[in-house]
Amino acid sequence: MIHWLGHASFRVEGSKVIYIDPWELKNFETKADIILITHEHFDHCSLPDVEKLSKPETVIIATPDCAPKLAGVKIKSIKPGESVEVGKIKIKAIAAYNMKKDFHPKSNNWVGYIITLDGQRIYHAGDSDVTPEMAEAKADTVLMPVGGTYTMTAKEAAEVVNVIKPRLAIPMHWGKIVGNSKDAEDFKKLVQCDVEILKPE
Repeated sequence: MIHWLGHASFRVEGSKVIYIDPWELKNFETKADIILITHEHFDHCSLPDVEKLSKPETVIIATPDCAPKLAGVKIKSIKPGESVEVGKIKIKAIAAYNMKKDFHPKSNNWVGYIITLDGQRIYHAGDSDVTPEMAEAKADTVLMPVGGTYTMTAKEAAEVVNVIKPRLAIPMHWGKIVGNSKDAEDFKKLVQCDVEILKPE
């Protein structure tokens, strides 16, 4: 079960509970087994949210530049191309960056994640434009930014989803800071697979 928590934040529930980029969450009752953070920007790497979601055994995986913002929190650092296993869960970092903008430089080594949980592969693309690395991702479900400005547009996101060919696509990075419901709807019209436009929880 995938829950959109607004912006780029998600809770993925299966044999483990995984949060991705928790920020300004409203509900902290369901604690995290794993927390994944794509990069150090304030709307993705939030110490208050990480602390409230954590229990003693929570595993936190993040890019190295998140460490100063998560002072006092033990993290496992990850870079593009690297993989980590937490029990039976496989997590692979995929490069996430802008091609012609300066908000997310490739040199920063920021990431998206492919999570293999209970036999399903879920790809959270992070804050990214369409990149060569992204086109090679294999996933059953993709979580794609569609808001433009800092990431790809709805049209660009749809184009890469149609290359990946997942079973399900979920638009994100809209409705907060940048992007709106029209971006999500435009994405849905252009994608050649099932699309769920979730309401933030």
